[in-house]
Amino acid sequence: MEQMIEIFKSFSEEIRLRMLLLLVHGELCVCELMAVFDEPQSKVSRHLAYLKRSGLVKSRRVGAWMHYSLNESLDEPAREQLVLLQRLASKNLSFQNDYRRMKKMKPANLCETQACAESVGNKKKKSGTRKCKKEKVSKRRK
Repeated sequence: MEQMIEIFKSFSEEIRLRMLLLLVHGELCVCELMAVFDEPQSKVSRHLAYLKRSGLVKSRRVGAWMHYSLNESLDEPAREQLVLLQRLASKNLSFQNDYRRMKKMKPANLCETQACAESVGNKKKKSGTRKCKKEKVSKRRK
C-alpha cells in the first residue's frame, strides 16, 4: 500500500508524468530531458530524484551524465498504472509534443556533442556560449 501511495504522489506533478511517459520509450539522459522540456538541470534532476525515491525509475552514471529508465522490477499494480497513464496520455497534445521533441533530438546524442549547451536551451553569456558539464570536465583534465 505504501508503494502505491508514493506512486500516486509521483503522478501529482505534471513534469513527472511527462518524464514517465517519455521513459516508457527507453532510457534518457538528464540533458535530453532538459532539451525536451526546456527546463534547467536542477529542476529536471529534482523531479527525477523524486521518481527514483518512489521506485518508478532507476539511474546509471555514464561519465559525467546520469541516465534514467523505468524500473523493470515494479510490482503489477504499478505497471498497470503506467499502462493506463500511457493510454490516457496518448490522446493528449502536450504529451504528443513531448514525444515528437524527444524523437527529433534523440539521434543528436546530446551528451556527446559540443553543441550540448545550445541544444538544451542554455542562454548565451556575454563572452560566448556556456559549455556542457562534460566539456568542462575534459578541459580540466588536459
